[in-house]
Amino acid sequence: MTTTRQFDLIVFDWDGTLFDSTAIITRSIQAAAADLGLPVPSDRDASYVIGMGLVEALQHAVPALPRERYRELAERYRHHYFSAAHRIVFFDGIVAMLQALRARGHLLAVATGKSRAGLDAALDAAVDGALLRGLFDASRTADETASKPHPRMLLELMEQLVVAPERTLMIGDTTHDLQLAANAGAASIGVSYGAHDHAAFAGFDTRFVAHTVPELHGWLVRHG
Repeated sequence: MTTTRQFDLIVFDWDGTLFDSTAIITRSIQAAAADLGLPVPSDRDASYVIGMGLVEALQHAVPALPRERYRELAERYRHHYFSAAHRIVFFDGIVAMLQALRARGHLLAVATGKSRAGLDAALDAAVDGALLRGLFDASRTADETASKPHPRMLLELMEQLVVAPERTLMIGDTTHDLQLAANAGAASIGVSYGAHDHAAFAGFDTRFVAHTVPELHGWLVRHG
């Protein structure tokens, strides 16, 4: 294990990075569109929007929907998502990895496209939810600030925790996360086990692409 840190602050996306929720989010978007008699987005289109704020996600996934019906579609999405939320679990090894990073003295944060209520509900439903609340120093949700990939979410976390961009690392499973990091002047790591295919990461100057949680943990121990 290294004795010095390259990054003081490590910021994680939630869905598809820490939480194994990609399939359920995709199916919930598709089911909500079907409920309203709208064209059902493909798996690729529905999973592409994971990480965005809810309104931005629905605009992209269901472009035929008039703005005045966004709320209706969002309510159907939440119905399907929360009906299945009890089946969502953290990826194996995530809690141990976070604990190891805390032991090394890293500050940890979450930057997510979820709402604050959605993030709280996910933590409440998780087996290790109470433990995880104590592992993170800060979090930002899309309803509190600008949605990814606007840099405000990450800039606010860096300001709150008093960490410079060059000492900050963003980790996520989508191009939205990697673009967020680039826009905020921070380094990034992509994980390929979530929503976006790792081939989409090629245009970003990521420090690493992890295909499993153990690969991510190992890189952070050696280089983080």
